[in-house]
Amino acid sequence: MRKQSAVRNLYGHVMHELGQRIVSGQVQPGDVLPREETLAESLHVSRTALREAMKVLSAKGLIESRAGVGARVLEERFWNQLDADVLTWRCASMPADDFVDKLVEMREIVEPAAAASAARKRTPAQLAEIEKAYAAMEAAATLDEWAEADLQFHDAVLQATRNELLQSLFSVVETALGTYFVLSARNANNFKYSLPQHKKILEAIRRQQPDVARKVMHGVIADSLANLQRNRTRTTKKASA
Repeated sequence: MRKQSAVRNLYGHVMHELGQRIVSGQVQPGDVLPREETLAESLHVSRTALREAMKVLSAKGLIESRAGVGARVLEERFWNQLDADVLTWRCASMPADDFVDKLVEMREIVEPAAAASAARKRTPAQLAEIEKAYAAMEAAATLDEWAEADLQFHDAVLQATRNELLQSLFSVVETALGTYFVLSARNANNFKYSLPQHKKILEAIRRQQPDVARKVMHGVIADSLANLQRNRTRTTKKASA
């Protein structure tokens, strides 16, 4: 039993190491990974642990193995983009502008509609969870506390839709959204700048006003994107100076 556990820990380590290399771009699509014995030696693991890790990476769509060729990195379109590990690896290497833009687009499609649905369907208990998350945002003294409470707020809104598919979607992208909230708040002059807008969302859901909830949520997302775009502009100017 201990031996099996050790192998699982080793292949988990190898999987994350290789996954980060691929997702961060250190290894490019089309690249062929080193031969099994060479790769296992460089990672200081057994070939058994390496094979298990490769099976998982293959299931996530990052690589494919062919007899006589070895393991080749696949193009991004084959990756399981909503896989929790893939999202974690993206965030660990700081999200690229393109990835952040796609995350914002997903939020624009999902969250305003979710806020409207929550306003129509929320139960008293679900409303209480949104109020609790808002209170945590209001009390946050640090950027990390704010980002965690912000994540809880948006989670509570999605839970209030009483739609299991939307709830599952949030759990999948939670890591990416958490990183996004930190980036957005960090680039604002005051990380609590959006607190009044979140209060309006809360009030719209409390009063069961779906159109208002939808409109204000859309504004929250647009403002956070504007913060990130301003930071990009500043970064570009510094780089060219």
